[in-house]
Amino acid sequence: MELNKFSRTLTQEVTNPAAKAMLYGIGLTTEDMQKAQIGIASTGYEGNTCNMHLNGLSVHVKKGVQENGMVGLIFHTIGVSDGMTNGNDGMSYSLPSRDLIADSIEDVVGAQWYDGVIAVVGCDKNMPGAMMALARLNRPGMLVYGGTIKTGEYKGKKLDIVSAFEALGQKYAGTISDEDYEGIIKNAIPGAGACGGMYTANTMASSMEAMGLTLPNSSSYPATHEGKKAECVAIGAAMKVLLEKNICARDIMTRKSFENAMTMVIAMGGSTNAVLHYLAIARAAEIEFTLKDIQDISDRTPLIADLKPSGKYYMEDMLAIGGVPAVMKYLLQEGLFYGDCMTVTGKTIAENLADVPNLDFDAQKIIVPISSPLKASGHLQILYGNLATEGAVAKITGKEGERFEGFAKVCEREEEVMEFLAKGEIKAGMVIVIRNEGPKGGPGMPEMLKPTSAIMGAGFANSVAMITDGRFSGGTHGFVVGHITPEAQDGGNIALVKDGDLITIDAVNNIIQMHVSEEELAERRKLWKPIESPFKQGVLRKYIKNVSSASLGCVTDL
Repeated sequence: MELNKFSRTLTQEVTNPAAKAMLYGIGLTTEDMQKAQIGIASTGYEGNTCNMHLNGLSVHVKKGVQENGMVGLIFHTIGVSDGMTNGNDGMSYSLPSRDLIADSIEDVVGAQWYDGVIAVVGCDKNMPGAMMALARLNRPGMLVYGGTIKTGEYKGKKLDIVSAFEALGQKYAGTISDEDYEGIIKNAIPGAGACGGMYTANTMASSMEAMGLTLPNSSSYPATHEGKKAECVAIGAAMKVLLEKNICARDIMTRKSFENAMTMVIAMGGSTNAVLHYLAIARAAEIEFTLKDIQDISDRTPLIADLKPSGKYYMEDMLAIGGVPAVMKYLLQEGLFYGDCMTVTGKTIAENLADVPNLDFDAQKIIVPISSPLKASGHLQILYGNLATEGAVAKITGKEGERFEGFAKVCEREEEVMEFLAKGEIKAGMVIVIRNEGPKGGPGMPEMLKPTSAIMGAGFANSVAMITDGRFSGGTHGFVVGHITPEAQDGGNIALVKDGDLITIDAVNNIIQMHVSEEELAERRKLWKPIESPFKQGVLRKYIKNVSSASLGCVTDL
């Protein structure tokens, strides 16, 4: 195979004989020296079910690369388990890990001057981090999703990670026995794979497939399905095509493909985190893509997938109905998708979907017709008002209503929600305000899966709203608004809310308003001081100093 424009082998032979000597030292042959070198970035590690199998998948990827006349070289980057860090101090490290992953993949591939890169990803921040790296590097590249987890089961009921958090809420409410609580905890997570609903991992996986960065069905194969191993081996042939045609990441990551990705997110009922991530990925790809663009897509895209957390079904159920390709084909047929976008197969979206069977709406109920959607417009709504002058992201499926008005219950940190809930101080009609959890104040913009799930488990599903300058997990459901900007640490008005303030959340007119006069807010601001961070060194200190607003994607390289 002819080496592409990124090739470094011949240059190394002339200018850096040590490099060639070291390549011989790792076991390459004289013949190998003329082959393209492909960096295989594994996010695998043993401590998280989402990632525990990825190092093994990387070996199959390498096999496929080698069989197609290239040299595959595995390297590793970090991962952080969102599920395990939710509700504790470890969550501050989750979002920063996205940028560390992007930086480390860019660093290795750039330094080693690999001809192409394949990232094997599994958990929430792995995927956007790898996508950011591919966009920055702009050379032939693609991703392999590790796959969704199978559901757990206890006493005949299907379980997933959210079941564990909701059981905690039931425990606080006294509506579950100790035996059943332990039974749920022990059986919710049965093995390898990412969280099983349309949570952040499956949101990003299905949308990056819609963008064209994975092989078809990558997001549909469960982690333990035989198709996942076959996909890993097949990806070598796809990489060969990208090299031969010199198709680089930004040839795939176009303005149209970003719209396809967000259309998939909204049609499938995906996570609010996708908003944060696609703003950051677009910046890495030097594509103009804003909160307004996301709102425009949401306005024209109905919610058609009855998937967890607000629906009935799991990602493992999708494969039987044709997987994500079947949904993509339906969206294309309905004029909601661009079919001329290039993909990692070397073909366009439309070409990839030509032979995909149509969705059968009589045979399955996971995806409903656009003519009778679960919600006529998207569940992700960008809200503005005196509580979010630079924007906030609401996740409103319609089941919880589209308007909520109530009196503020202020929590200075996420932990206070659990304390108030345990004491019985959370009441119906409240708007729980969780502040000082933004990208700087958290730091790291922690997810609020633990409190939202506990609120659900305690029976407040439709009677309490929650707003925050932090984030919500893809597993969150209920009347929630996150990503409030400016955050409290930057002096946003969320910092000035007091218990009892009347707050209106209107997802029809896209307004989030506290009913406090400007004069009163000005008086309160005179008494306000930002919280002094305890982090004086290390990764979180660097993150605080460099991270941008959530309305810009929390990027760290502005």
